[in-house]
Amino acid sequence: MRQRLITVLLACLPLLLLSYPPANAADPSPRAKVAEQKARVLEKTASADGTATAPPDVTITKAGVQAVDPNGTAPLDDAITCLARTVYWEARGTDTREMEAVAEVVMNRLASPDFPNTVCGVVRQGSEQGNCQFSWWCDGRPDEADSEKAYTYSREIARRALNGDLPQRTRGALFFHHRGVSPAWADHFTRTVSTQEFIFYKPKKG
Repeated sequence: MRQRLITVLLACLPLLLLSYPPANAADPSPRAKVAEQKARVLEKTASADGTATAPPDVTITKAGVQAVDPNGTAPLDDAITCLARTVYWEARGTDTREMEAVAEVVMNRLASPDFPNTVCGVVRQGSEQGNCQFSWWCDGRPDEADSEKAYTYSREIARRALNGDLPQRTRGALFFHHRGVSPAWADHFTRTVSTQEFIFYKPKKG
């Protein structure tokens, strides 16, 4: 009887395993969930319709941000991931100042009433009309981060940006492009800063 019971249990084991996700499934860890919750508070505070100041204890930690999307394959549905992927794909391979400047443009847009009031909204804007504001979002290529080192640093830049800890490098820029291209729209804006890789702009006054 005992031998038969063991045989039945062994036969059922594969089905039981399929019923439970592995320990490293896509569900975020408790630390990641806390970081994402803090990011939502900071995002709301930084947005143009933000009405409150974030409590002083709402600060995303280094450990927290690195727990979010550690493999670079998560859906883009939280502020940290959307901002980190934008920094990664727009400024990967550049120096810290360039990456910080790209993150600053996203945060400047978040603070402007002319743009969506979430980081992911800012990043995805225009995709419905096929006119993406950030080219990586609708270039038809995979959006997953494929360099662990570069993506780790991109998430750290995103953390500092959401915490409000980045230096102001773009003088309020809301737009930018790589120096290797000359978009027609640039003539309609005021240039604020030129860096080694990018040129930044804001709307002309009046």
